[in-house]
Amino acid sequence: MNILREIIRNALTKRTVKRRGRRRELQIEEVPPSERLVLFVQFTMLAVAALTALELAHLVILGTWSSEIFAAITGLIGTITGLLLGAKT
Repeated sequence: MNILREIIRNALTKRTVKRRGRRRELQIEEVPPSERLVLFVQFTMLAVAALTALELAHLVILGTWSSEIFAAITGLIGTITGLLLGAKT
């Protein structure tokens, strides 16, 4: 779990390059995301994995596609994508 949390934290960290000092040296400034955002993204990623496993089990056992589970998966993927794109700007 900690490895996934670190990957998410690194993906959501904002990095900006600024010039500082007389010599105008470049300095990279990093702003880490809030812990709540990291935990929310981690929860949604795990929920997508669990729903995917549930969809596969539904296919194997019942032999039919569940559109409700698929709608939940696509909704969570949209949420994750929006968070990742919105946090970088």
